[in-house]
Formats: sequence, structure tokens, C-alpha cells
Amino acid sequence: MKKIRVLIVDDHAVLRAGLRTLLNLQPDMEVAGEAAEGLEALERVKRLEPDVVLMDITLPGMEGLEVTKKLKKTHPNVKVLILTMHEDRRYLYSALKAGASGYVVKRAADTELIDAIRAAHRGDVFLHPSMARIVAEDYVEQGATEQGLSDREREVLRLIAEGCTYKEMAKLLTVSVKTIETYRERIKGKLGLNTRAELVRYALEKGLLRPRS
Repeated sequence: MKKIRVLIVDDHAVLRAGLRTLLNLQPDMEVAGEAAEGLEALERVKRLEPDVVLMDITLPGMEGLEVTKKLKKTHPNVKVLILTMHEDRRYLYSALKAGASGYVVKRAADTELIDAIRAAHRGDVFLHPSMARIVAEDYVEQGATEQGLSDREREVLRLIAEGCTYKEMAKLLTVSVKTIETYRERIKGKLGLNTRAELVRYALEKGLLRPRS
């Protein structure tokens, strides 16, 4: 059986050693090499031709996302898995845009990394559950937009679902109660919903009740 050849790119030697031990214990994997910084990673990929690259985001010289972007241009068949401490939607979407095949957070690497490598190797995309939840939340919130709700209408819908009175909403949004009632009627018309309970249920289903920043 041909093993999956993995290149580890991280500037922490202890972490690289732990990953090397973990991966070499797998019957279908072998560590092809290591790199501690971005330019070195590009050189190692060219020389070693790994199947999968484990890529940290924070690297000396050239950041991991920039390395990923360059690597995918020169070696499009090589799969890149981002392995990072950052659980942040900005990094997630930047990684996917750069061509990464997955996003694994370091705190869960021991339980998820093996599955992530196998998924990437067969052409799938792997996301750590917390990052997959971010994608799902963004998707359902986009769904509200696709229903034709404006940003202000979505805000009114969220406040309705949170139990605010029309007077409280008017004060929060610095508009009149009459304006809030107009927004409510527009929302009901666009969504085809008639009661407050239906609006609350819709907001829950669409993830509109998560804490606002």
C-alpha cells in the first residue's frame, strides 16, 4: 500500500517531533520531511513532493497562508491542511481562499488530524467542528439575506426573537414605534410568517440569536 507522504511545516520543534511520532505510527502515512519557515517549506515541497502539507499560519519570514497560495500555484496537486491555534473566521476563509483542503486547530490535533489528512488526500475538505459551525452560521444568516431581508429588518427580527417590546426596539434603533411596526409587517410579508412565535422560531432556525459583538 502506497503511504500518504506528509510534510510538517511549523516553527516549533517540539510540536513537529510530536506530530512526526503520531503520523509515523499510522499504517498508511509517513513523514516525508519538515520545515520551520515559509521559504524552506516551498523548497521542501519542490524537493520531496509530499501528498499533504501540514501548514501552520504563523511562520517566520513568510506566513503560512501566503506559502499555501504560492504552493497551490506551483504544485496544485499537493493538498494543504492548515494546523493552527487560531479559531477565527478571518483565518478560516483566507485559508480556504488560498486553496487549503482543511482547517484543524492544534488543541484537537491528536483526535482529528489523522482523519483530516486522509480526507484531504482523497480530495475532500475537512473543518474542525468549531470552524464548520462558523461556516454553517454564516450560511444560515446569508439565507435570511437571500429571503430579501435588509440588514435593519434582520436586526428587528433578532430583537423580536429576543423578546424586546416595540418601544424597546424603537429606543435601541433610534426610530419611532411606527417604524418598527412597519419593519415587522415587511418581515412578515417577506417570510410568509404571521405570529411572533413563528418569527422567533424562524430566527432560531437561522441562527440569528447568537450573541452580537
